[in-house]
Amino acid sequence: MTQQEHWQRYQKYLSGVPAVDLKLDISRIRFDDAWLAQMEPAMQKAYAAMSALEAGAIANPDEKRMVGHYWLRTPALAPQPQLRTEIESSLAAIKEFATRVHQLGAHTDVLSIGIGGSALGPMFVADALGHPATDKMRVHFFDNTDPDGIERVLSSLAGRLEKTLVLVISKSGGTPETYNGMVLAEGAFRRAGLNFADHAVAITMPGSKLDQHAIDHKWLQRFVMFDWVGGRTSELSAVGLLAAALQGLDIDAMLAGASAVDAQTRSTVTAQNPAALLALMWHSATGGKGLKDMVVLPYKDRLLLFSRYLQQLVMESLGKRLDLDGNRVDQGLSVYGNKGSTDQHAYVQQLRDGVNNFFMTFLRVLEDGGDPLEFEAGVRAGDYLDGFLLGTREALDGNDRQSITITIPRVDATRVGALIALFERAVGFYASLVNINAYHQPGVEAGKKAAAAVLDLQKKILSALTPAPKPVEAIAAEAGTENVEAVYLILEHLAANRRATQSAEGFARS
Repeated sequence: MTQQEHWQRYQKYLSGVPAVDLKLDISRIRFDDAWLAQMEPAMQKAYAAMSALEAGAIANPDEKRMVGHYWLRTPALAPQPQLRTEIESSLAAIKEFATRVHQLGAHTDVLSIGIGGSALGPMFVADALGHPATDKMRVHFFDNTDPDGIERVLSSLAGRLEKTLVLVISKSGGTPETYNGMVLAEGAFRRAGLNFADHAVAITMPGSKLDQHAIDHKWLQRFVMFDWVGGRTSELSAVGLLAAALQGLDIDAMLAGASAVDAQTRSTVTAQNPAALLALMWHSATGGKGLKDMVVLPYKDRLLLFSRYLQQLVMESLGKRLDLDGNRVDQGLSVYGNKGSTDQHAYVQQLRDGVNNFFMTFLRVLEDGGDPLEFEAGVRAGDYLDGFLLGTREALDGNDRQSITITIPRVDATRVGALIALFERAVGFYASLVNINAYHQPGVEAGKKAAAAVLDLQKKILSALTPAPKPVEAIAAEAGTENVEAVYLILEHLAANRRATQSAEGFARS
């Protein structure tokens, strides 16, 4: 394709959200007008499905729940007056609490304990919008049940626990990783001579185990987690907004940016709907079957964690074995990425010259920020960054590598909210195009059940251990399982942590 043809195609297919100065360039995906026309009936069905979802349809039949994350930024659209009141009351409570904490000045740090959607969104936003020199509070995260990782975070808070608020985030209160983090945090406060309850805040569903625990132990505050908001779409609820407000970020601007994108992407004119076009490009680039990966490459350090956030949003939503009719389809869209121009010196070599099993999503930020020092006449650091993006896109296109480019003027609260909303809506549209349910996660639940079974087996193994050596097969038999390999692997872990009297190798040889 000639440069003139590139320019004509760019102008023809450019879309965006003018209210937030967001632009979507799809011109370097290999589609044509005939294909768009062919996909239009399916796209219209996707619009209808999205409209029904926003009107309160049961979009998560597994849990018999509505899916209402779009109402969080425009409560007036909630299908019931009670829901609107709950959303508005939650937002008011978040702002009031954050203001009170800031005015009292007794706390300098926030420790947020959660996993999955209760961590990835808040971590992305905190990193993207944080300014250590001016943030009202510093935010730290437990996002796993790794005791070493937890200890690293606690060591960074040494001497400041008395000035630390702890947010415990779990819809049911039964999430093992979050519960474990809470217990270890309680232990750290106890060792410091502090009453954990005086620092603890729960974000959970009313009536959950965590909610009752917070009531019984007289925690500082409780915030509602709505049952109609899934974890991966919960950043603009109390899950993400409370930590952001405590950090001092502009949560109203985040909500406004998301609301502006929602308004634009309700259009049923596909050429004017950037979320619809984004979903269509995913379909075109992957054959509608996830045949290629999506590489997310933001050319801005502040967007480093965006690809991690999108991994859950996209892969948990679209990675489905069955479609809505019960047919096996093995759908999905794999996501990975780091940042530019770091990746110029990493895997871009393979992207340019290796296997063509991906398409790119470039995130371009126009305003440089930082020091405007010129290295030579008219050339600054930000010019290099933008030049690397444009050059890499050109080099990839020259070898038949497809790409999408999203451009925003700057990384601020409005645009972060806009990006979250754009990809949330695109995920919903794409799911409709390939006839799957984007709002349940049976594979996640299967993994949780399997992990619980392993821990149950470990209890039986510990009961079977004696001072005298035993072969692993005998221990497995006493534990009532034929899965000798699982028993050996559990023993290997126990022995490494001095919780068994002999090494795993010894068990194997006995």
